[in-house]
Parts: sequence; C-alpha cells; structure tokens
Amino acid sequence: MISFQNVSFTYAESGNGGVLDLNLIVRSGECVLLCGPSGCGKTTVTRLANGLIPHFFHGNLSGQVKVNGMDTRETEIAALSDAVGTVFQNPRTQFFNTDTDSEIVFGLENRGIPREALRSRLDELTEELHLSGLRGRNIFELSGGEKQKIAFSSVYASAPDVLVFDEPSSNLDMKAIGELADLLQRAKISGKTILIAEHRIWYLMDIVDRVVYMQDGRIASDMEASAFKALPEADIRRMGLRVRDLSVSESGGVKTIAADGLLSAQKISVRLGGRYVLNDISFQASRGEIIAIAGANGAGKSTLARMLCGLQKNGSGTVLWAGKPMSRRLRRKKAYMVMQDVGHQLFTDSVAAECALGIKAPNKDEIDRALEKVDLLAYKERHPLSLSGGQMQRLAVVVSDICGKELLVFDEPTSGLDLKSMEEVGTLTRSLATQGKVLLIITHDIEFMMRICTRILFIRDGEIAEDLSGGQKEKIVRLLRGEE
Repeated sequence: MISFQNVSFTYAESGNGGVLDLNLIVRSGECVLLCGPSGCGKTTVTRLANGLIPHFFHGNLSGQVKVNGMDTRETEIAALSDAVGTVFQNPRTQFFNTDTDSEIVFGLENRGIPREALRSRLDELTEELHLSGLRGRNIFELSGGEKQKIAFSSVYASAPDVLVFDEPSSNLDMKAIGELADLLQRAKISGKTILIAEHRIWYLMDIVDRVVYMQDGRIASDMEASAFKALPEADIRRMGLRVRDLSVSESGGVKTIAADGLLSAQKISVRLGGRYVLNDISFQASRGEIIAIAGANGAGKSTLARMLCGLQKNGSGTVLWAGKPMSRRLRRKKAYMVMQDVGHQLFTDSVAAECALGIKAPNKDEIDRALEKVDLLAYKERHPLSLSGGQMQRLAVVVSDICGKELLVFDEPTSGLDLKSMEEVGTLTRSLATQGKVLLIITHDIEFMMRICTRILFIRDGEIAEDLSGGQKEKIVRLLRGEE
C-alpha cells in the first residue's frame, strides 16, 4: 500500500532534518506507529507518504515513494489526496469552514458530489462516528478534542484507503485521546491503512500492528507490536520514548519550600459569552509549589491562567499575593505566562535577543547558561520562529526564568515533546521551584504531571472538583478519563 525504496530527503531551507536511505513497506490494512526522538524524521516520513514532499515541501529527494501504486513524485497532489487523508497535530490548520457540517463534507463538495449524496454521507458519518452532538456547531466554539474529531471525520468522509496522522494526541485531554483511539480502531477495522507518528504512545499499544523506531533520519528498528511491548522498560527509556503504559509513570514532584499560601485566589468568577466559565474558585499556592491545573478541554483551565496573569478580568473575587490584593496591572507585573501556541509570544530575530528582550542590562553569560540547560545554546543566533515546536516551548520557558517573575503559568509546556525534551522542561521547572517561585501548569500530560507536580487541581465545569497530591495516580487517571 505504501512503499519507500531507498528514499533520502533533505529540506531546501536547512539542508538537513530529513531521512536517509529509507526502506519501508506498509501493507494494506496495516497500522504502523512511527516513533523516536524529536527530529528523527517521523514527520518527514508522513509528508512523503501524503505527497506534501515534494509537492509542497521542497528539497533534495532521491529514491521512490509509492502509494496505491502511484509514484508520489509523478502524481498530482489532487490525485494523491483521493487516496491519502491526513490529520495534523493542530486540526485548526486544516479547517476551511466555520461550521462543522460544512467542514465534514468539504472534501466531498470539492469533488463535485451532488447535494443529496452529501447529505446522505453526512448522515452515515453521524451514525458511524457518533457525531450527533457535533452537528451544526461553530468550529471555533469546539474543544480541542472535538476539533480533532471533526478533522478526522472530514478526512474519513472521502473514504481514502490510507490515513496519515502526525502527533494527533498532543493537544488532547485523556478523554479525547480515548475517543481518538476509538476512531483509529474503527478505521482499522474498516480496512484502512494507517501510518501514525506519535510521542505519546500508551494509547496506541492495543491498536498498532508494527512499531518503526527512527533515529537520526534512519530506521533503527522495525518490529511487530508484540515484540515492542515485550521490550524492558529500561530499553524504552534508552530509546528516548515515553511510557507504553500509564501505570509505570513515575511519581515525583519537588517539596514545597514553605507552606506560606503566597498566592491566594478567593471566590473567583469569570463570565464570558453570557455564561460562567469560572464559578466561585478558591485555592492557595505556596512558594516552591508546582501545581498542575487539569481537566477536560473547555473546563476553564486557560481562563483561570489568563485571569491570574492579569490578562482576563475577573467578574468577582480577589487575587492576593502575600496577603495583599493584586490588581490586574500588578498581576501582569508579577506573573509570566508561557502560551500553548508559543509562536505568538516570540518577537525578536534571534534566540539570544529573545532572552534579552525587556531586560535593561542583560547578562550574556546567564543567558548562555540558561539556554544550555535546555539544549538551545547552539541555536542562539537562529530566528525563534525557525525552531521546532518543542524548541520554541523550551525557549519560552527559558525566557520566563531569565525575566525573574515570581508567578509562572505554563499552558501545555510539553505539548508535542519527546521524552528528552519533556525531562528538560521538567528539570528547568524544578529549578524554578527551588528558587521560590510559584508555578501553575495547565497540562493534559499525565506523565509530566506525575513526575513533576506537587499537587493537581482538577477543574470540572469551571469549578475545582478535586485538589489532589501528585501521588494519587489511580484517582487522577480516572478523573482525567472522565470515569469519576
């Protein structure tokens, strides 16, 4: 179904970062997982499979890629898209409509399918993929998991033989990941050929047939799923992979420096669009704490973060620091927020300049040391927006360290990161905590949560439903899966 024969590719803009001497066959109806450290070539393989290379991403390509017998170099991208459907990491990048119904049948409409046939196919998909709750909705009002489901449905509607996924779980909560797994299983049962590149691999262990592990642009191993699942955990860590089973996630977290209740939120409510997004929330955070803010997409986590940083007005309630009320202006001076879409907060033309932005007398040695901690020193002269997504995340975390703010709020800082990068963010987070800062981390990443955080605030429908210690692993998993 998909054949790579002696394929090598390097990107024109960088001259590297591609794949070398790739030989791989994905058989019809097979589900293959591509895994490996960031930069190993997984995304490049998906782009070769769906024809984005060479039709969109240009560079030096040798060898032959065939999909359904079509040579991707010689076949028009429109013809390839009939055979291959792709679901990207961020579903927003592939939306063309504002309502869900139009988006689901967009590909069919472009193929000139008659209106009655469109409606019939939409009804079929609604029943098969359980979309009744998503019909007729505004796409911009959907949660991350709901957007991913619409993206999948839109691709699935055209009935391609091959489905390609690039980090589809990176922005999803655990319940949405479970729904994604169900969709993948359903596609597999229907006979689709599936190629999926992922860092979070635990939800795929009962779905994939083979696991292809990549390193430095090459296939380092290609094994049946049963053989991969039998590998010792020490081998998995040595390969730089995340856990295959959430039950082996480490429990850790640093100790609170002082139970001083330095930050206090009292009866906070926020009303947006005619409804309460946060309702009467109260909690305290002490110096040196690393607190995870968890819960389903749309529960109010990001609104809470923006409010604490002074970026969102609270309708009622008070935020105090060391017992003194903080206005929104004071909160903006005290706090720093690393956004989920971190490209929106990088402004300069080099990594080094980004670290020095807004500092009257920047210390170059201190900047170099901070960049070295997260493996970014070699990129100090690079433009920030030329970095990978994981590298941009780490850069924003470094900036928060250098600017000396006392309240740090991170929105999904490990989204799309491999094990090594996740651990680097964790090391820096612990370092910030030992300096006496208060850290709040919005995250769906249960591996990071267990390993780093001291407490977990679980938010449901704009309220704090649970305040748990990091060691209550089983209860946390049940909550995140929507089982409690």
